Amino acid sequence: MLTSTLPLHFSQLYHRLPTTPPRRPPYNKRSQGPQPVGLLDLSLLFSSLTARSLVSHGTPFGLDEVFLESCKEVLFPVSPLSTIAHAPIGYKFAGLNLGDDYDEPVSCAERLSVFYPNAAYDFYGMPSGPLCVYKTGEAWPVRTGPEAQRIIREARGVHGHPMQSVWPQLGRRVCDMLDANEVAWTSMDCLGFAEAGQERFSPLLIWIGVEPRSLTFALANTVANAITFFISSAGFNDFEIGFRESVVFHSAGPKMLSFDPVNDPVPELREPLAPTLGLFIAPLKTPYYEGTGALYFRECGDNKRVFLLTCAHVARPPPVHLNKGLVRTTKSNPREKVIALGSSAYTNTLMSMIRAIGRLVRSIRDWETVLRKMGDFKEGESTRVTERRKDHLELVAKAKAKITEIDALHNEVSKRWAIPHQRVIGEVVHIEPIAINVPPECFTSDWALVELYNGKFDWATFGGNKIYIGGNISSLEWGETMFPAPEDQADYEYPENGLLQACGVVQPEEIRTPKQLDANGEECLLVVKHGLTTGTTIGRVTGMESFSHNFNEYGIKGISMDIAVLAYGHANGPFSARGDSGSIVLDRKGRIVGMVNGGAGAADRTDVTYLTPYSYPDQEIKKYFPKSFLYETPSPR
Repeated sequence: MLTSTLPLHFSQLYHRLPTTPPRRPPYNKRSQGPQPVGLLDLSLLFSSLTARSLVSHGTPFGLDEVFLESCKEVLFPVSPLSTIAHAPIGYKFAGLNLGDDYDEPVSCAERLSVFYPNAAYDFYGMPSGPLCVYKTGEAWPVRTGPEAQRIIREARGVHGHPMQSVWPQLGRRVCDMLDANEVAWTSMDCLGFAEAGQERFSPLLIWIGVEPRSLTFALANTVANAITFFISSAGFNDFEIGFRESVVFHSAGPKMLSFDPVNDPVPELREPLAPTLGLFIAPLKTPYYEGTGALYFRECGDNKRVFLLTCAHVARPPPVHLNKGLVRTTKSNPREKVIALGSSAYTNTLMSMIRAIGRLVRSIRDWETVLRKMGDFKEGESTRVTERRKDHLELVAKAKAKITEIDALHNEVSKRWAIPHQRVIGEVVHIEPIAINVPPECFTSDWALVELYNGKFDWATFGGNKIYIGGNISSLEWGETMFPAPEDQADYEYPENGLLQACGVVQPEEIRTPKQLDANGEECLLVVKHGLTTGTTIGRVTGMESFSHNFNEYGIKGISMDIAVLAYGHANGPFSARGDSGSIVLDRKGRIVGMVNGGAGAADRTDVTYLTPYSYPDQEIKKYFPKSFLYETPSPR
């Protein structure tokens, strides 16, 4: 019998649970805004700063701009929606030279002014400098003359307009009209404008943002007239329609870092901040329930939407949410945002940098002790002593350079990634209700898709579906463990740059009857995963399905069946732990086996890890996104 309940074994490896439950929820249901940050959060935030944090970056207090905004957010909590920011839009005028560092702006005032003369004037003074594509109504005042300066304007709220009570309904109809006319609109606001410091002079302006270079003057004119006719027919006047070029960003924080294990000086410390497989994630509203991302998908070849697969109980933790699905097909549905690095993952990332610096400092002290005992170079000393002194001097120099790199990374992360809102990377687009014993294979259904925000990723350097195995598994260990048989080692090659590409799927027959041998000469399917808690680990698939009995955990009752993975050996530690849910599991060739959904053990240590076979979520995803496919990284030219 199919039930919409949660298996008991999920409680063993659900997501990273808080060590102690928060005294109060991070969001007030009535206000839907974050609660004030506690003293512990403040002390962690400020203690993480280095002296370099105070270097001037052009802000009033000499602080990094993003860090200054973080400080403001700590002192004055705001709702999640307030993190939406508009991209800067610059002007380009003939004969204006901004130097070699000047980048071509997104929008060109000259281009728009050919059709709409006031393109660079109507909204001048707004923070992002938006350009006007077209505006209905009378032309707004413009200063004239050879020395005339543009009028600085400010946006103002409009209250008490007769349209206000029915605008939610009218606004939705306007959205439909924009979509029907294939306008690439990004936002729509109702406001008025005033000269700086003065009273509002304009009527209500329905201010519609569009993608840069996407809307022609002719289409803007046609659509604006249609909207005007529609609203006027509803009995309202005293309003104008204005189109401006503007892009919406869903988060004000930095992008995920690029990742190049060969050229990055500290790749093991940058990796948690980069979008390799095993991305550490958590819901924005409950960042203390943490998990791991599985695989990247493209929605189809015709658009640029990219999804991240994870477990449903990671995207929407059952202790906080009812076990029900979500299909976000329209923008009107509430957004459930997801962040990179939940509470503990962020703290651990900073602490790993601090520990790395500490180890280097200790090593430098030991090497300098040796150098002091050796003394300065003396004429006639042995070649061995000279070489040893040279080696130790190089070790000290390299360690100091590495400390500088780590300190710079720590400085960036402690300022620009400090607030969870800065770490928002996307929003949930689909969640399947968690269910067990799902026919026909009777496996567990526990998956969700997160739509990633384009502005949060550097797609030019995005590595796609690759697991970084070079962090805590050396190339020698990888070869000896995953390719132990002599016949395997003949064609063995370590994955390029320590990144194992996910491609292909291990079929059920091979799971049951593997073709490879372990170090003991026994048949075994060896697998690898990268997760939030245990990092990169190697395990072995049992070959026979496991069953779990679920005693009404979170309303779930019944028997579930999963693929089971064991630790490679006693000395290697568990294959997974709390927080690793959602990790994708690959074989040594990069073929996909399944996704971690739970585990079992007598205490906090996990003896057996449970996987949902990849074939199941893949088939289910196709039902909702029939043209979706695994993200493919372009081959280097």
